Amino acid sequence: MRDLSVFRPVLAGEAAAIPLPDSSVDAVWISTVIHHVPDLAAAAAELRRVLRPGAVVLIRSAFAGRPEGITQFRYFTEAVRVLDTYPSVADIEQAFTGFRTVKLSKVPQHTASSLQEIVATLRREAHTPLQLITDEEYAAGLERLRTAAETATGPVIDHLDLLVMRTDPAGSHPPAAG
Repeated sequence: MRDLSVFRPVLAGEAAAIPLPDSSVDAVWISTVIHHVPDLAAAAAELRRVLRPGAVVLIRSAFAGRPEGITQFRYFTEAVRVLDTYPSVADIEQAFTGFRTVKLSKVPQHTASSLQEIVATLRREAHTPLQLITDEEYAAGLERLRTAAETATGPVIDHLDLLVMRTDPAGSHPPAAG
């Protein structure tokens, strides 16, 4: 993904080892990847280290227990059990000590011009929940989607969660690990 980025420079790193100096970042945008972070507390500590006092973290995701408003889960109902293995909002808030929640809201996203477009362009490998259901469950969901696409009209608008958190404005950082 770094090779495809239009932004330069792109640094190699990971959530628990961000290659940036202390207090050097104004904001962090984490979009649809929080479920891939193996140690949320370590990631939060590292974010506190690199963020300036009072900075924000914006986490856009589908969270455990919150499938509403996401088209994928309407048709691939079996994938909800995968979603429920993702961190919940409460899990994030617990792991992100030194942050306070500012807001949690559903944010609309134009996903496709129609369900027909989704059927034509759906790539299972691009969606973690669809990768982790059985082939039979995927086939059943795809059939439900195709059936709905026969009569559905209009754009597909999904509503992912946006969790906004802010660091302590006093600027306290945890002690360095080591």
